[in-house]
Amino acid sequence: MGAYVAAIIFFLSLSTALCLRIPALSSDTTCDLSNQPHSRTLRSDQLTVLINGYSESRLPLLLSIAASFSASPLVSSVQVLWGNPSTPPLTLSQFANNLSLSSWGAAISLVPQPSRSLNARFLPRSSIKTRAVLVCDDDVEVDPKTVEFAFKMWRGNPDRLIGVFVRSHDIDLSRKEWIYTVHPNKYSIVLTKFMMMKGEYLFNYSCEGGAPMREMRRVVDEKRNCEDILMNFVVAEETNEGPLMVGAERVRDWGDPRNEDGDGYGVRDVGLSSRRAEHRKRRGECIMEFHRIWGRMPLRYSYGKLVSSVGEQGLCNKGSKLVPCDH
Repeated sequence: MGAYVAAIIFFLSLSTALCLRIPALSSDTTCDLSNQPHSRTLRSDQLTVLINGYSESRLPLLLSIAASFSASPLVSSVQVLWGNPSTPPLTLSQFANNLSLSSWGAAISLVPQPSRSLNARFLPRSSIKTRAVLVCDDDVEVDPKTVEFAFKMWRGNPDRLIGVFVRSHDIDLSRKEWIYTVHPNKYSIVLTKFMMMKGEYLFNYSCEGGAPMREMRRVVDEKRNCEDILMNFVVAEETNEGPLMVGAERVRDWGDPRNEDGDGYGVRDVGLSSRRAEHRKRRGECIMEFHRIWGRMPLRYSYGKLVSSVGEQGLCNKGSKLVPCDH
């Protein structure tokens, strides 16, 4: 009887998944140039959103984030890249149905990845019909005005990486090694919490660079980390320029370990960066390995933040209080 019930459940979950047309990775996501769209056929007035998902505990938050992106007129499609092969098919099919029901504008699709590799989030995909791609995580909510402004800045700088969250590389002279850190006045790395780029960089990351890039992608797999750092290496090598940071109106980072308990979603301790000291050490090791394999350091610093408006910075006495004169 138990086996019969299990078979029925499996059949229903499989049927539901087929009816929902969950797209899976196929040969058109490989590095065959003939399967890649020509840049002239891609839309420049919209972008494709690729959200990386893995933890089932984050599904409610992921649903909310995907729906928010779907409602934006700037978004052509939202693709949720599910990287946990252990998730039960029934759970995936139910989630795909919820995504479909939550789509208010751009279509939302669930794309099961072939493995847990973080490199898979940078696979080239024929389903991308836009020049611009926004790669983001499943625990960061970004307001529509910030997305709009970031896209505007990208259109003016299409070869650069555009982001909201930034970090830096540096060298520890006492230990003579590269480190991963934060500087108050410069940055060289944009995180995949929110990373906007031209779609060609997906192909460059996954398909070019020969043996050195294959070795560096293996480092990403071994450490289960650092795919964003490697993408920054790829783009900096291409442009000889650093990324660009944009100012945000409102960004909620649910996965930041500095969040206090009771965040409403319970996602704080799920992410890779929840153990901060270990996380930084591991990413510093990635930078050292990438530098060793690359044979040079392509990362470049940037020093400014792009803002959507410039208000008066002077203070005036109003109502016995010093406030910005524009207020």
